[in-house]
Amino acid sequence: MPNPSAAMLVIGDEILSGRTRDANMHFLAGELTRVGIDLKEVRVVSDDRAAIVAALNALRNAFDTVFTSGGIGPTHDDITADCIAEAFRVGIDVRDDARAILQAHYDRAGSELNAARLRMARIPDGADLIDNPVSAAPGFSIGNVHVMAGVPSVFQAMVASVLPTLTGGAPMLSQTLRVDRGEGDVAGPLGQVAADFPDLSIGSYPFQKDGAYGTHIVVRGTDGALVDAAMVRLAAELTG
Repeated sequence: MPNPSAAMLVIGDEILSGRTRDANMHFLAGELTRVGIDLKEVRVVSDDRAAIVAALNALRNAFDTVFTSGGIGPTHDDITADCIAEAFRVGIDVRDDARAILQAHYDRAGSELNAARLRMARIPDGADLIDNPVSAAPGFSIGNVHVMAGVPSVFQAMVASVLPTLTGGAPMLSQTLRVDRGEGDVAGPLGQVAADFPDLSIGSYPFQKDGAYGTHIVVRGTDGALVDAAMVRLAAELTG
């Protein structure tokens, strides 16, 4: 059976403008690989309601699980929760359990739970809260979509809360072979090995450092014996 599939929707003008470098995709890809869920697609959209709704509907209908990051804070451009509600065609309002979490957090901090902060307690109808041990404001899950903050430390904590609830598959195994030859020299044999091992993912990545150049060949798959066999074959043909 193939592994479950996943997609990620990264939301925010700051990502597309280059002001902020997204670290969440890299983290999520590693965590999903570890539990045997294949991250198949990542989209980045601006803080535009129609674009968010369209992208979310496309991804949630195409993949088993969708993760979103960004747009659930207290400011006017944090519109993700409203877009999720629109996509699922449900209502959204301040929810008592989310409000209680925020009230306790700001009471401990000696700060006011003002109208802006209370926006983070607005949860689509029928959603389950995602715990946020870093800054309290919860994410939420609805259907096959998990909605998380964009701040990396908070996103990582929310992923840790969600992953145990998901059904994974076979963890992806990976091995790397360094070849001191360019891609043009290894392309022929590499293509033949890839054809002979169709259940594996085999990629080539050129490098150049300190005057040396060559190719890193990465073999990935869920069957350790097949990965080993492909690596032995590649080593014999490309480094012998």
